[in-house]
Amino acid sequence: MTATHLNPNSPWVLDVRTLGRRPGSYKPVTLDVPVDEPIGLPVIAVPAGGSVRLALRLESVTEGVLVSGTASATAEGECARCLEPVKENVSAKLRELYAYPGSTTDETTDDDELPRVQDDLIDLRPLVVDELTLAMPMVPLCSDDCLGLCSECGVRLADAEPGHSHEILDPRWAALAEKFGTEGNAAEQQTPRSDRDSDPSRTRPE
Repeated sequence: MTATHLNPNSPWVLDVRTLGRRPGSYKPVTLDVPVDEPIGLPVIAVPAGGSVRLALRLESVTEGVLVSGTASATAEGECARCLEPVKENVSAKLRELYAYPGSTTDETTDDDELPRVQDDLIDLRPLVVDELTLAMPMVPLCSDDCLGLCSECGVRLADAEPGHSHEILDPRWAALAEKFGTEGNAAEQQTPRSDRDSDPSRTRPE
């Protein structure tokens, strides 16, 4: 099995040498890890420059190091309805076994099934990225009752005046409305004159 060399200077890489491969030995770890690349989805993610708070328990077991705990961070994105910026606190539970080299687990699983302890180091980043991404909302909203945008003018409905709407004339009737509207106005203007001229009770003075 081919292993990728881990960088001991990475904030995501922890040294587990102090556990001594003694089953039952453990240590708590709490740290804030800076984020250099966004973690999450295209619509919402923990941005570069943010951080992830890790509250962990590292425990030595027969087959490796069991990591359990939580990862939490603030994700940023935009509302799926009105496109306003949103921030959301996300938290994910973590639980993963990092197999010791030469253990039965190491010999019977592939690298993509379980991570490994390499030179007494473990890399937390793949685990945290996967679990935090799963914890992200697929459809982020600024509020559960967000009204979204007006489909005609694009204004945010929460900012629009009450009863905001647009009068839309069906294009199939627009030409008829224009035609009959014009003729109707002409008829209204001509009718009084026509009636006046044809009324026998009204005679012109001689």
